[in-house]
Amino acid sequence: MTTHPPERVVIVGAGECGIRTAVSLREQRWGGELIVIGDEPEAPYERPPLSKVGIDPTHGADSPPIVSADRFAALDLEFIRGATVATIDREQGAVVVDNGRAVPYDRLVLATGARARRPAIVGGEAILTLRTVADLRKLRHQLTPRARLVVIGGGFIGLEVAAGAVERGCEVVVLEFAHQLMSRVVPAMVANVVELRHREAGVDLRLGIGVESIDPVGTRYRLQLTDGSSISCDVVVAGVGALPNTELAAACGLMVDNGIAVDSHLRTSDPAIFAGGDCCSFPHPLYGDRRIRLEAWRNAVEHAEILAANVLGGKRVCDTVPWFWSDQYELGLQIAGLHAAAVHDVVRRRPDGAEVRFGLNYDGRLVSASGVAEGTSIAKDIRLAEMLIAHRATPRVTELADPSFNLRSLLKDGRGEG
Repeated sequence: MTTHPPERVVIVGAGECGIRTAVSLREQRWGGELIVIGDEPEAPYERPPLSKVGIDPTHGADSPPIVSADRFAALDLEFIRGATVATIDREQGAVVVDNGRAVPYDRLVLATGARARRPAIVGGEAILTLRTVADLRKLRHQLTPRARLVVIGGGFIGLEVAAGAVERGCEVVVLEFAHQLMSRVVPAMVANVVELRHREAGVDLRLGIGVESIDPVGTRYRLQLTDGSSISCDVVVAGVGALPNTELAAACGLMVDNGIAVDSHLRTSDPAIFAGGDCCSFPHPLYGDRRIRLEAWRNAVEHAEILAANVLGGKRVCDTVPWFWSDQYELGLQIAGLHAAAVHDVVRRRPDGAEVRFGLNYDGRLVSASGVAEGTSIAKDIRLAEMLIAHRATPRVTELADPSFNLRSLLKDGRGEG
């Protein structure tokens, strides 16, 4: 395969990763033909605000654009909106849109994202999800003061919706099948702080309980729960994760493994096709080249920069530290690295009362850090931990636990290098 820059790049997906890949291509002064295909009718918008400030009807716009209208126009691209790619013809090097138009490519970027997972529950057609602006408009219309909302799932999205609904005057019940909130991504200590804040706000949190069925009763719904009890409500929302949109890739014979399988350069099993963002899984060198898939805003942004460089012939490796955040009430939760990779935790208790929990692997290497506090007060600690994770640091337990110890010194004196 030749390595000269492509004359035409087609990007399937107009979300964070897709649009920022287009931006990055132009920032690298590539002047070829650029086509972006998106399946929503709206101009490209940010998704994280949907479950945060978007719930508030006084917020104004549904969600801010990924880039301003002027900057988007300056990208000099063809934007095919409200269209679905039906097939990828790898032999001919073209995608076929649902209206029958064939769009040829030299390089193809799949940024197809993910869709909200729907629980397999009898009567589940009553459940709302929150992934798109259209979902937000439908949900926001029903979250009126004194309405009773049941949220299925105690992850980031479900809890952000719960917090927003409480602040709108709704009565909120959260049902989480696990015995800990956000159990896949944060340690129990962090989850307990968030749980307490929700209970203080009046949220009826029920852990270790699922839903067996949903039945309409007039204009309301009755949920039969796994503990034998039942509950009535006006609105049911599910926040139980997302499924990567891999069908298009699988149909044309690309490898799929918990997402579109790509290598460390975000290239698929076809050298002319790349994938990034929520839809792909990739080997991460910081975690033993374990294949992971991340549903995170920053991951989409970082993938976009790597995609643009490698589409143009570069060899950038995807090795950035995973990072997540959530805003609930006045609390800001931040996570660097992968909590699941840790086998030992070290707690740093800050003078302001906030706690940061560091995760170490079997070799004593720092692999994660998480915390929750008012606003962004722990942001500096998490950012320093992120840098140490990237440097494969093996700090002493006493240094991590001591709030007076300057973590940055580990980077300055070289002891942050693993």
